[in-house]
Amino acid sequence: MNHSPGFLKLVEGVKTRIRETDVHNVKRRLEAGERFYLVDVREESEWSRGHLPGAIHLSKGIIERDIEKTIADPSATIVLYCGGGFRSALVADSLQQMGYSNVRSLVGGWRGWCDAGYPVEE
Repeated sequence: MNHSPGFLKLVEGVKTRIRETDVHNVKRRLEAGERFYLVDVREESEWSRGHLPGAIHLSKGIIERDIEKTIADPSATIVLYCGGGFRSALVADSLQQMGYSNVRSLVGGWRGWCDAGYPVEE
């Protein structure tokens, strides 16, 4: 995807303040049965075409409004993903500002997961 320079600059700045993880780490954690929230922040149309196994959907447009109803514990482990890792980085920054302390953004997002050949749900 061809992102605008201003958007890329914004994401670069945010990435200095958040923590990230990769698809292989998330896959290992899922296989190990580790308990964490896997949150898809993509749009509804993207979610409906497929998502990571066990994920919940809270799109970037509503997550700040609804996160406390869905994940009340601000110390809960949360992994956020989007199409490529940019929107999820922005959301991670927002959630940290709201007091969530154990948030990660998935580098590569949905595309990275699919490129690795990992299973998806529809």
